[in-house]
Amino acid sequence: MNTVTQLYRYPVKGLSPEPLSSAALRPGQGMVGDRRFAIAHGSTAIDAAAPEWLAKKNFLMLAKNPRLAALTTVWDEATTTLTIERDGRKVASANIGSPIGRTRLSDFLTAFLKDEVRGTPKVIDGGDSVVFSDHDEPVVALLNSASLADLERVAGRPLDMRRFRGNVTVSGPAAWDEFNWIGCDISIGSTRLWVKEKIGRCTATSVDLDSGSIDINVPLTLKKGFGHSCFGVYARVIEGGDIRLGDPVVIHGPVER
Repeated sequence: MNTVTQLYRYPVKGLSPEPLSSAALRPGQGMVGDRRFAIAHGSTAIDAAAPEWLAKKNFLMLAKNPRLAALTTVWDEATTTLTIERDGRKVASANIGSPIGRTRLSDFLTAFLKDEVRGTPKVIDGGDSVVFSDHDEPVVALLNSASLADLERVAGRPLDMRRFRGNVTVSGPAAWDEFNWIGCDISIGSTRLWVKEKIGRCTATSVDLDSGSIDINVPLTLKKGFGHSCFGVYARVIEGGDIRLGDPVVIHGPVER
């Protein structure tokens, strides 16, 4: 049986994930609270009071700022407080739901990244209306644990699934079977999603999550081993609800949407 074995969301785009035991999915929003915040370059033209989705090049991200991986974040949703640790030591904490807190986070990142930033970074709150994912519509990223095992076989080394910044890891399907779900509806618990497309991978997946350094070329490994540079699939939420670890994942037939 196919089941959910990992759930993650990313309160701040480009920073570390929040492991979950359950999550809410909503049509038009994806996973609630995922990529709610993003850190725009100072040179990025974005209205913080009425933000709109922009491509990832406008924000701090692991592909261009791998040192971000050396930071571990702890998110308190009730107080919108983000705590940042480095090497097990707290180095910053701010209520990023407030303008003052967002300024504090910006100041910390300016000092931490130094010449990697283009102008003073701007912490943007998308609220409930904007999801700062790499995709231009709110989607849920689904990963397959068997595909990771097959990639590890080709790479000749273990790889942390968190490199791929997915929301839902599914265990049970054969390796790469998730690509056969494209165009199909799937059920996770009481929710229903439509699988839209493969996820093409960039150099962000090559960053070691402990050191913040690049230690393997994951897109090239995928290309050499499998003839493509994709890992995981994006799905659109059709019917919302709560999902939990251990929920069954059922694949339905193709649907035109």
